[in-house]
Amino acid sequence: MKKVLIITYYWPPAGGPGVQRWLKFVKYLPEFGIEPVVYIPENPTYPIIDEAFSKEVSPKLTVIKKKIFEPYGFASMLYKNKVKKMSAGIIPNSSKQSFSEKVALWIRGNFFIPDARIFWVRPSVHFLERYIQEHAIDTIITTGPPHSLHLIGIKLQKRLNVKWVADFRDPWTTIGYQKDLKLSRYSEFKHKRMERRVLKAADQIIVTSQTTKADFSKITTKPIEIITNGFDQEKVLAETLDSKFSLAHIGSLLSERNPLFLWQTLSEIVNEVSGFADHLEIKLIGTLSPEVLESIRLYQLEDFMNNLGYVPHDEAIAQQRSSQVLLLIEINSLHTRSIIPGKLFEYMVSGRPIVAIGPNGSDFAEIIENTSTGIFIDYAGKDLLKRTILALYESYLDGNLTVEPVELEQYSRRNLTQKLAGLLS
Repeated sequence: MKKVLIITYYWPPAGGPGVQRWLKFVKYLPEFGIEPVVYIPENPTYPIIDEAFSKEVSPKLTVIKKKIFEPYGFASMLYKNKVKKMSAGIIPNSSKQSFSEKVALWIRGNFFIPDARIFWVRPSVHFLERYIQEHAIDTIITTGPPHSLHLIGIKLQKRLNVKWVADFRDPWTTIGYQKDLKLSRYSEFKHKRMERRVLKAADQIIVTSQTTKADFSKITTKPIEIITNGFDQEKVLAETLDSKFSLAHIGSLLSERNPLFLWQTLSEIVNEVSGFADHLEIKLIGTLSPEVLESIRLYQLEDFMNNLGYVPHDEAIAQQRSSQVLLLIEINSLHTRSIIPGKLFEYMVSGRPIVAIGPNGSDFAEIIENTSTGIFIDYAGKDLLKRTILALYESYLDGNLTVEPVELEQYSRRNLTQKLAGLLS
């Protein structure tokens, strides 16, 4: 059986979407003749913990570890809550950042390039060089973010002449939060130079969206394959639908992912449609930024909000399947058109209609349309959003709020892993 070394930062007990992609690939790779070996940090700083994912790690899997030095550890002593939020991706609106937050962002963006895990690169290369030789491994995979892991790949490829696959769960220099890191002109140049170096060196590149592939194709001639995230056959009992007209968002709602026109629309419907206020529930599951909570209060929707916070993954799946409508929200920016949220695929097999909001030209709009799992609305579509919510509400009142998905199996984790195995063989 062919051995493949997978180098990843996020691994159980980490929670959130970053851990799931390779946790699921590793689960199915042995079915296709590939034995995965996973390399992770021994003492990582995970902003979210979800012990439920640990149950999915096979006891037969070889997991090797090496200690990591992370500056977050020292910073947390001074700014514990702020650093934890920043590590989770919650960057305060620039107009509301304290002096210490501005300093922390500037240091993060200009001192730790490409990211704060850069100190793991050198010890990992020394450790893995011997391990790869001793265990006859000829293929390695690095997955980012954090993109510093790709620097481990490029050094091992050069020293050992192994095949190197670079997996990009998200873009690098075009990711939405890059502009919030207060990069100097030199730091921005350094990021782009590293990105170009990785893309030109990797033997195979994997991305999750068509837009990212198109952007990377302008930089490199190396083969680029799209392998999206997907869904697993979760063993969740059938859920009773909420009695309320529940609109549920599962996942983080950061300051820039704050759909003001959604809150405005819901507020208008509450005031205009008799009985709507008696049925409405806004179910929010995951980390919320203060700006989102302020907006909900501003539009007088606080009484309808059910803020559950972060819940374990299996509970999140159950909540998806019991909700009347699922909300998918992406930041309104050209840079986020390539982002296909991992939860989309779990949404698609939940049996509930999706209302997706994102920038015009979003890659996930086509997936929703082709699978008949919901409707996509861009940020200029307030009237369409209002009509859509009213139509869904009428179906809810009639007791026939359902969807009839098509062609979902292409996004199953097993089928996606089979595609990955084809690249590795």
